[in-house]
Amino acid sequence: MKIAGSTALVTGANRGFGRHLAAELVARGATVYAGARNPDSVDLPGVTPVRLDITDPDSVAAAAKLAGDVNLLINNAGIDTGTNLLDGDLTLVRLELETHYLGTLSVIRAFTPVITGNGGGTILNVLSVLSWVNFPNAGAYGAAKSAEWAMTNALRVQLAERGVRVAGLHVGYMDTDMTAGVTAPKSDPAAIARIGIDGIEADAYEIVTDEISRQVQAGLAGGVAALYPQLP
Repeated sequence: MKIAGSTALVTGANRGFGRHLAAELVARGATVYAGARNPDSVDLPGVTPVRLDITDPDSVAAAAKLAGDVNLLINNAGIDTGTNLLDGDLTLVRLELETHYLGTLSVIRAFTPVITGNGGGTILNVLSVLSWVNFPNAGAYGAAKSAEWAMTNALRVQLAERGVRVAGLHVGYMDTDMTAGVTAPKSDPAAIARIGIDGIEADAYEIVTDEISRQVQAGLAGGVAALYPQLP
């Protein structure tokens, strides 16, 4: 995948990590559509704002019709309600799943014919280290990201024969609005964006961007005891 000369759509590109991804793509010579629920909130020079609410099928369909030259799709849009699974509001649990899993899937289903019609390309799903390990205070978020990881794996196999590479990016905390209340160490989102775009150009299927993600990935082989040493 060559970024220079490509045409990309980034969801949730008005702020946070999505904005950094869009900026990195522009800097490398891509044409970029910046998806946001409120396109007026997109203030990044060099991009084309697109109204896109990934939980609204009509909005997704309209975006796919407008951005008909896309060959790189980056699914970044997401939320974190901070809901735990045992006694949190089920409405918020559903919202996490409808956003990260069903919303992302809806965008992929809409843009797959676009990408294949343009000769193939790449889809990158922005996942999380919480795709692999989960904690009570992020139960809904982790469950939704785990579902998105499983979806990424299934579509990776299904779309390979159509000339579409499906990649996943795993990252821990980044210094964005979403983690404003987190005191743990955070990565620079601009640096993670560079790593992510490098991974796309390298045709990587799995882009593991920071040390915490590498540690948790290595711990998967150790099972529950390795991932949750606090358990009796």
